[in-house]
This record gives sequence, structure tokens and C-alpha cells, in this order.
Amino acid sequence: MRNGRLRIVILGLSLSSSWGNGHATTYRALLKALGAQGHDILFLERDVPWYANNRDLRHAEYCRLELYDSLAALQRWHADIATADAVILGSYVPDGIAIGRLVQRIARGTMVFYDIDTPVTLAALARGDCAYLAADLIPGYDLYLSFTGGPTLAHLERNLGARLARPLYCSVDAAEYRPLGVPQRWDLSYLGTYGADRQDTLERLLLEPARRAPELRFVVAGAQYPRGIDWPPNVERMDHIPPGRHPEFYCASRYTLNITRAEMRRAGHSPSVRLFEAAACETPIISDDWPGLATLFTPGEEIVLADAPDQVLAILRDQPEAARRRLAAAGRRRTLAAHTASHRAAELLAHLREAAPAPQRQPAPAAT
Repeated sequence: MRNGRLRIVILGLSLSSSWGNGHATTYRALLKALGAQGHDILFLERDVPWYANNRDLRHAEYCRLELYDSLAALQRWHADIATADAVILGSYVPDGIAIGRLVQRIARGTMVFYDIDTPVTLAALARGDCAYLAADLIPGYDLYLSFTGGPTLAHLERNLGARLARPLYCSVDAAEYRPLGVPQRWDLSYLGTYGADRQDTLERLLLEPARRAPELRFVVAGAQYPRGIDWPPNVERMDHIPPGRHPEFYCASRYTLNITRAEMRRAGHSPSVRLFEAAACETPIISDDWPGLATLFTPGEEIVLADAPDQVLAILRDQPEAARRRLAAAGRRRTLAAHTASHRAAELLAHLREAAPAPQRQPAPAAT
């Protein structure tokens, strides 16, 4: 560490491609904020075909982005991992268990696991089939960062042996996501990759309202939606939209819809990045409800909640324009006050300071 500036190595799912995953936008915003403070960041990403074929970032001015094609190829960066002030391994990284053992064997700085999929991870650990994290590795990390806050943090510490579990939610780059003043094309939009556990909610809160209100305009944007979905004629379908076009998409929407994955809804305290991105663009949000949402946005003032088609249609048809604008402005104020990438970077640095490495590390558990 020089002059308070950290050398950080991150092994994450993807920085170079936002196709089909929310990890890239999370890392991009966070690393841009850290880079602006002068921290030296190396991001190591497994080079896989599906991201290589859909790469929307090839060079980042705020960090060094390096691709590797195998676990053995990481040998090139062993010295960086060993000498970094902090090493952060993210969820869903291919060969994540083997990489975790490598990090815990050679790293001398603060070792961190950053779980962007915490409820999914915990369910997989309970089944014994988590491909990127082994339960016996959890106590070996100095810090477990979680996309899920609330009671899950206590569970990680008390039941799974995490030394220190802290929330690090997604965030928004406030310089990129802002009101644009573009013409509004849709009454209600949804931006999200297909998820089987979200499809029933999409059906209830967007497709059924569209069938009942043919005079309104809807759009669903995202990759991997299967054939056979009954899209009403007033629902426009768009495939993957790269992050650079997200602000225009949100600003062209009178309202946008937030839908939460089933595991994250059950766990609560698991905000999606679309909440902060849309709110920063001053687009009012209709959301499903889950524990902890009210700690992020005040329902009825900064966000509106719905669980049925009639509720969605009442908002779209009956809410006065002045009320819509007040809701949008309040959501943007809350986001800029608490949920920007600069806020998350400050939180990360505070967590790293709190998570001083153990004086004597135990050897990483041997693979079984």
C-alpha cells in the first residue's frame, strides 16, 4: 500500500461482457469509483466463449483487465495475488473452489469472497453442489461480502464460520445514469435476463396488464428468453441491451418494473442493480415486495409496490403525472444520497480496514 492507495486483485465472473449477467455492471461501477481514488486494480477474468462472443468492454481506464483461459494460466499472476493488499474472489467464477484454495494458500493480504449471488450460493451449499465455493473455505476468508444483507449476514457468521460478513450491494455510476430528456416510448418497461423463477411475476405484473390494456405500450428487454412465450402484440421485445444504452432505455419509460429472483425475494435485503439504475435516471419504479426493500426506498414515496395486474394498471392509468414526477424525483434523490458507486467504494474500503488478516493463517483445507 502506498499513500493509502491499495493494490487490489479481483478474480470475477466478468468485467468485459454484460451479456446474460449482472456481475459486469456491478464490477464496472465499483472499480471505476475505486480507480478514481488512485487504487491499483487488476481484474482477472476467465476467457469463455459466451462472453468472448458478446464482449462490450475490451479496455478499462480504471483498472487492468486480463483474461486467462485455464486454472494453470493463473500462474502468470501468482505474484500479484501473493503481494496484493487485498484479493477478492467473486461468485460464479469457473474453478472458483480451486482458485479459492490457491488464494488462501499464497495471498498475504486481506482475502475476500464477494458473493453477488448469496441466496443462490447458500442454497447450493446446503445441497452440496455449489461449483464455485466450498463450505470449508468460508472460514479462511478474512471478509465475506454479500449482495444480501439482513439476517443472512448473521447466518454466514454463526452457522458457516465466516469471520466477518458485511453487505456490499450493487450501485450505480451517477455520471452515466441520469435523466436524458428523450421521448417516452413505453408506459412500462422491464430490463432483465430471462429467469424461470421470475417469469411468473413478469406474466402477472407486465404481460397480463398488457393484455388487459391494449392501448398501453410495454417492452421486455433481455437475453435468453425461450421460444413459446405468449407475447401480447403491445409488448415490444428487445434482446440484450448493453449498459451504455440502459439510461436511454429507462428514460424512454414512463415506469419500469423490478422483479426479484425467488431465492433473493425469500432472503430479502437483496436489491437488483436495476433499482438504482432506473432511479438514477429519474424513472419511477414498480416493484415486487420483499423484506428489506423499505430500508432502501420508501414505498409510496420513492417506489411503488404491486403484486397483481390490477395494481399495475391502476398505477399506469390513474396516477396523475405530477405524482409520477414526484415519485421519480424522490427515487433519484435517494439513490444519489446512498446508492452510488462512490458510496459502495467507501463501504468496501471501510470493510477492508475492519477485516485485518489473522496474525497466523491456517493452511487452506485440502481438496477432497
